[in-house]
Parts: sequence; C-alpha cells; structure tokens
Amino acid sequence: MEKELCTITGKLKDVPEGSCVNIRHPLGASDIVRTVSSEGVPDGARLKSETFELYPGIELSFHCYLADHFHIHHCHGISVLSIDHCRAGRIGWEMKGGLSLYFGNGDLSFHYTDKCSDSEITLPLGYYEGLSVALDLPVLQESLPELLSDAGVDVRDLCLKFCGERETAALPASSRIEHIFSEVYDLPEQMKLPYLKLKCQELLMFLNMAEPARENVLDPHYSEQVSVIRKIHDRMTEHPEKRYTIDELAKEYLINTAALKSIFKSVYGMPVAAYMKHYRITKAAGLLRSSDESIASVARSVGYESQSKFSAAFKEIMKILPTDYRRQYM
Repeated sequence: MEKELCTITGKLKDVPEGSCVNIRHPLGASDIVRTVSSEGVPDGARLKSETFELYPGIELSFHCYLADHFHIHHCHGISVLSIDHCRAGRIGWEMKGGLSLYFGNGDLSFHYTDKCSDSEITLPLGYYEGLSVALDLPVLQESLPELLSDAGVDVRDLCLKFCGERETAALPASSRIEHIFSEVYDLPEQMKLPYLKLKCQELLMFLNMAEPARENVLDPHYSEQVSVIRKIHDRMTEHPEKRYTIDELAKEYLINTAALKSIFKSVYGMPVAAYMKHYRITKAAGLLRSSDESIASVARSVGYESQSKFSAAFKEIMKILPTDYRRQYM
C-alpha cells in the first residue's frame, strides 16, 4: 500500500490540493484541452483524469485520485457503458437507486454512465489509480472499428451480457485481465495513442468471448448496508488499541455477521481481521518514524500487549523488524 501511495502521490505532484485536473486529447486534433476545477473536490484532495478519444464512440480515460471521497457530476447519455479497471487502491460508487459498487486491484467493473452521472465516489484506502473505457452505443452501432466488426463484436449484446438485468457488475482480477492492462499505464508518450487503440480493441474482443456466468462476479450492495460497514470501520480504526469481535460489532450495529464480513471485504478489499492487522502495523510504522515512544508503547497503542507478537506481525507486513525500521529513519 505504501509503495502504491507514493507512486500516485508522485503522479499528482502538479495537481493543486482541493482541485481536479482534466486533460483531453480530442479525436483527430493536435490540441490538448486542459481544465482545472475545484467543484465537488474536498480540501486536500487531488484528482486527475486524462482522456483520449480513440474512435468515434470510444474514449479511454486514465484516473489518479488522492482523496477519501468526492462528488462527481457528468452529462453522459443513458446509452454509454463505462468499463473500469483498477490498477491500484480501491474505489466505490454510490449510484442511482441506492446501489454501491466497490472494486480494487485488478478488478474490472461495468455500469451505464447515467447511473453515476450524479454520484458520490469513496476511496476506502485514500487513493486510486485506474482507467475507464466509455462506449457510446448508438455511435458504435453506426460506426464500429473495422477490426471489431471483423471479429463479430456486437456492442449492444456485449452490454446486455455484462450489465443487462444487473445494471452494474464487476469481474474479479484474473490473469486474463492482467494480460490486457499490464503495459497500458506507463507508456512512452509517442506510443500512447496507437497502443491504446490496440489494447481497447483487445479488451472488447476478450469481453465478447468471455462468459460472465462462469466468472465469479462481484456483487453490488445497497448504500444503507455500506454506510453501516463504514461506521464499523471508523469505530475500529479510531480505537486500534481495542480488539472488537465480529459478534459484538454485529449486535451493536444490527447487522448479520455474514453480511458484515462479506460487505466489509467488498468495500475494503480484505477480511476484517486482515485489514485491521495491516491498519495497525501501518499506524505503528508511522509512530516509529515520527515519535520517540518505546517499541513496547507503540505496540500497546495499536492493540498488541505482547511486544514479541507485535514484532512478528510487523515483520510479516513490513518485511523488517520494528527496531531496524526505526533505525532507518533516525
């Protein structure tokens, strides 16, 4: 997580805090359109999107965000499908109809853009890097790129296959998805446009052949359930020195234990215990860097009464003992 966060922070060094930078490469034009806005951007957040118009009806956008949450509003029509890939971090949309869809590293999601035209974005880990491919169905039915036409791709059938009755869906990370996106994010500038055109067509042909019924599709949840899970998350992270059980949290927040575990993992990307272990160790690492508290005191402040258990957990996560970690920053 720390390495991903540093990488994204570096990519956003030219974005002022509390603002969103949008860069657009219009189809067939050499001019680049750059706009900066602060609307809907919380203080301290930094957001950046860069969009390439690849073909009539197909756009690909790279997104890099540092924020806990922010609001978006856009004007896409009801017949535009968004296919989103997450490279790093985790993202959740609270869409029309009370649906919330969360996905993370390597996952692929689908939704019609009218569902998110006025929605709240949540970043459970505080950062996100990914891309989206927007397909304008009426335009593509009239003018489909030749290679896709030769492959027998029907964009409307593709949309119905992944997003018909469900309206939104996500596929978990897989080697096939990784193969498509592994080289897309850090291309040399002169190679971007032709390579993105090639990869976009590869993605659509892959989806045309895929059978979603055979995939382990990620489920959306209702916003009310997600709101409860966030409260549980905040309770645990505000008091990392305390050890809460699933049963006592479920009783206090009036939620089924199975639902608590399932939705927590969907939103935050890890089971409760694993997430809290990472959270405690990350917080401890910050204390070791910034304070002169003893290691035993740091261990107790994040819920470890035994220094030896803390050291073992720290080494498992950080790949270094806490004494050696602190020495690096002295």
